[in-house]
Amino acid sequence: MTAYTATVTVRLKRGVLDPEAETTQQALERLGFELEDLRSADRFEVDVDAADADDAEARATEMAERLLANPTIHDYDVEVAEA
Repeated sequence: MTAYTATVTVRLKRGVLDPEAETTQQALERLGFELEDLRSADRFEVDVDAADADDAEARATEMAERLLANPTIHDYDVEVAEA
């Protein structure tokens, strides 16, 4: 078994209201930054022991699908790196 760190990034799908991002975007624009759009995201870093990177990714994907993300309103990405 090898130690891997899986990074799961969860964000709201386009079209779903994102009040946190909207508030942050307004604040940044008041500070003089010009933005077309801003979206917030949650990032989870999970350390797992797995046979290989594909197994670590599969386990992190299952975690995202079962708990970390709601597939109705969220998109997610999984990236895996050896720890």
